[in-house]
Amino acid sequence: MLDARIDAKRRRGRGAVANPSGRYESESRVGFDDGWGSLDELPSFATEVTIEKPKTILTRNSSPDVPFDRSINPYRGCEHGCSYCFARPTHAYMGLSPGLDFESRLFVKPDAARLLERELGVAGYACRPVAIGTNTDPYQPIERRFRLMREILEVLERCGHPVTIVTKSVLVLRDADILGRMGARGLAKVALSVTSLDRRLSRSMEPRASAPEKRLAAIRGLTEAGVPVGVMVAPVVPALNDAELERILEAAAAAGAREAGYILLRLPLEVSEIFKQWLLEHHPDRYRHVLSLLRSMREGKDYDAVWGRRMRGLGPYATTLRRRFEAATRRLGLEAGRSVAALRTDLFVPPLGDGRQLSLF
Repeated sequence: MLDARIDAKRRRGRGAVANPSGRYESESRVGFDDGWGSLDELPSFATEVTIEKPKTILTRNSSPDVPFDRSINPYRGCEHGCSYCFARPTHAYMGLSPGLDFESRLFVKPDAARLLERELGVAGYACRPVAIGTNTDPYQPIERRFRLMREILEVLERCGHPVTIVTKSVLVLRDADILGRMGARGLAKVALSVTSLDRRLSRSMEPRASAPEKRLAAIRGLTEAGVPVGVMVAPVVPALNDAELERILEAAAAAGAREAGYILLRLPLEVSEIFKQWLLEHHPDRYRHVLSLLRSMREGKDYDAVWGRRMRGLGPYATTLRRRFEAATRRLGLEAGRSVAALRTDLFVPPLGDGRQLSLF
């Protein structure tokens, strides 16, 4: 079998080690050295941005595993390059690879704020908290250029609409002023995802995400701005970062986090092979052990998509993780879970304009 891995020089600063064809493609292509040095001439995977013009921006879901029924994704793909990202398979819908394409060929939705304002103004819209950061990190590096989150938050604040955000980026502090005002009104919560306190491990797993100490600094900064902040220990990878569970929770609590959650590593569709390739390259000595423990929590499989089990797993090891998390959150005074129930919906005022009929009085 041909080696599907991309040369390390071409993928420097990226998470995935290969760029397999999407599952909907009729052909599968693999680069290999034919002896003529043709691979040496190929360029590195530079970030490419494509403008996308969707008709709507709010995405609905009915999953019982998450505490929200609507979300916003201002981008497709994510430059952070997390090798384990469960959203990677969505790039196959664009005819692209869930591997290196996912983190280098990005899509931006510049009309996100305008579309949101229009959808919030539709007659009969029922206000519920909207989640941002579900399928792509809204504060990934290209947000510095496009500032879509700033525009989206301005719309939500103006309408008094509640929002929850999950991110790995310290860039969220740029919007601490808006989030602080919304937090004071019970309209905003932010969770920082912290995978490891080991900078080297974090760098290899999430090459373009903020360093662990910067994420903790973001928790502290948001807390000082009056924003309710939580920490997500995600993903928990057995035999790789699971030993850090308590230390991450302690560091986040010391920085001001009020809530905490964790998610077991998920490997749906193409993510399974992408993560295993990464693991074999970076931690070959732990490869069998990690997969053995993971499969012990998935009934012998790499992944189990059943609701109620996909986030936590089954069996003794999964039970031990849950009990460790519960004991640590009790000791630290952290509220377990990502609760959105406390966010207010009674302050919502539909936006005017864009086709909405004005009131006579």
